[in-house]
Amino acid sequence: MGNPTIKDVAKFANTSKSTVSRFLNGYTVKKETELALKSAIKTLNYHPNVNARRLIKNHTQSIGIVVDDIANNFYADIFRGIEKITNLYGYQCTYYSRTSNYQGEYGFLDLAHERQVDGLILISFLKSPDDLLKKIEELVTPVVLIGDTNKQMNNFSVDVDNELGIRDVVHYLHRIGHKKIAYITGPEEFSATYWRREGYEGAMKDLGLEQSPSWVISSDWSESGGHKAMKELLNLGEVTAVIASNDEMAIGALLCANELGYRVPSDISIVGFDDIPVSKWVYPPLTSVKQPLLEIGEKAAIGLIDKLSGQTENLPGRVLIKPNLVVRQSCRSL
Repeated sequence: MGNPTIKDVAKFANTSKSTVSRFLNGYTVKKETELALKSAIKTLNYHPNVNARRLIKNHTQSIGIVVDDIANNFYADIFRGIEKITNLYGYQCTYYSRTSNYQGEYGFLDLAHERQVDGLILISFLKSPDDLLKKIEELVTPVVLIGDTNKQMNNFSVDVDNELGIRDVVHYLHRIGHKKIAYITGPEEFSATYWRREGYEGAMKDLGLEQSPSWVISSDWSESGGHKAMKELLNLGEVTAVIASNDEMAIGALLCANELGYRVPSDISIVGFDDIPVSKWVYPPLTSVKQPLLEIGEKAAIGLIDKLSGQTENLPGRVLIKPNLVVRQSCRSL
């Protein structure tokens, strides 16, 4: 015998095919009919043709999640936040990894054009070009962005408040007595690089602290980049604290200081950003800014669900989520 059909279920339950179809699509039927249908489905081991139902209902119950590199562990908590919300509403997530160039990002918009998914969440921390944002704005399929939108407010997006995170670090170091604070910045192609540097320069200015061009070193967000930048700063012999704009560079800076005979935090204080898991295991444990990645994923998914249900009247253009400063033992009071 082949796979049972709706006709077989209807015959077994002594009802019509239309009643079976209504029941399978979530409509209410009489209690006795419901019990008969459940019994028939179980006995016959009937499984609905999901693809056919999708065609009839004109949606896939699938959300597309597009990322630069799906193997990057940084995204894990964002994924968990997205799935926590989407699964509550009966959606399954399908993940797509694209190259880091803009052509790859454009290519994945075909998922929306071809209605392969009901909605898209695009995760990219590169600076978003205006023409990509315009294409997203014109799509019929709902799209939510995680990352920067180049100051455009027409697309719903979620990101950490990078500027506030670094501002909090500068104010913390100032409160514990530091005035000569250096900064290791990141690659220019990432939006966080701009906003974090804005936070550093803005807070230093607000507090009336000296700013020297030699105290700001451009780097590449790697441990080796942080190591090299720290060597330059230590050779200056002027600063008492160093903020690295991510934890990898902060760990490289920490290693450099140790290698050159400096004690952290006795001789120099170091702070990172992201609060990656290894940050609490280095010596001394690293003070860092924790990104609320789970909450970012949840907020993005809630925004997409609102779009899918047409509830967009009160949906803001951009949501910035406050990060948290995690104080450990890599800084000291002066």
